[in-house]
Amino acid sequence: MKRPGFRRRLGDRLTAAVVVGGMELVRRLPDRVAWFIGNVAGSIGYRFGGARRDLARRNLRRVVEWMAAHDAGSESHRRAATDPRALEALVRSAFRHNVHYYLELARAPRFSAAYLESRLVNDTPAETDEALSERRALIIVGLHFGTIELPGFIATHRIGTVISPMESLRNERIQAYLTRIRRANGVRILTIEESGRELIAALRRNEPVGLIADRVLAGGGIEVQLFGATTRIPSGPGLLAAETGAPVYVVGVHRTGPGRYRGSLRPLPAPTGATRRERSRSMAQEEAVEFERIIAQAPDQWMAVFHRVWADEDAG
Repeated sequence: MKRPGFRRRLGDRLTAAVVVGGMELVRRLPDRVAWFIGNVAGSIGYRFGGARRDLARRNLRRVVEWMAAHDAGSESHRRAATDPRALEALVRSAFRHNVHYYLELARAPRFSAAYLESRLVNDTPAETDEALSERRALIIVGLHFGTIELPGFIATHRIGTVISPMESLRNERIQAYLTRIRRANGVRILTIEESGRELIAALRRNEPVGLIADRVLAGGGIEVQLFGATTRIPSGPGLLAAETGAPVYVVGVHRTGPGRYRGSLRPLPAPTGATRRERSRSMAQEEAVEFERIIAQAPDQWMAVFHRVWADEDAG
């Protein structure tokens, strides 16, 4: 591979210095100050969002229209299906929460068992205890929603290191910094390219793995119905489960205020079907059903709304 030119290397160094320095500063701020900064920065992003704002609006409209049709989530969110002002407020909030995610990533080293004990409401304590009672082969599936780092920390606190793939960033210095943060919280990071064989090997050693599986980053994925329309999600969880027999749990944690969170962890039912392909499709659709339930609690915290999600968007 050709080595980047001098200007590119210098630009990457300067960018990494700013990003890493900013994250180190944010880590030391009180929760309410960080929350205020996130809201301000998110509002600025919304104001100048342009096409990104339009895409988020289209995606959120589809979500809240489905919620209204299925009487899911809160009335205030369902109202956005018919009230343009409520929908726009949801779009603006999505920009703010997108910034909050990166602020929390910087602040992840602050997480501790005592911190979570006083700040996290767990809606499924029995299921969480069942899943994390011992170190074993286990597939924990999350999504680009709310506080992505917290489920991983909860799992590693209870059962030790969790192995998880991470999308590679162009800036290697920022990549290395984020990897150190996650490693310090007990997550062993894999590249997307090496994840297939390494995840199967880990499960066969009775080790837990974690996957973010609401957006396809590599490969073709598998078709499911999500919020009433066709999309693709990664086939990894289903393939890993079919190959190893490991149980699959879906987790989601969202913000309820500055330094306050609410979440759940639920098992997926055993997949049905005569063939491995049928069982993988069955499991993928069950994942999508859980994703709908989780996202409906806080649709403005689903970061995938800033990307093309559904097949008919691509056709358009």
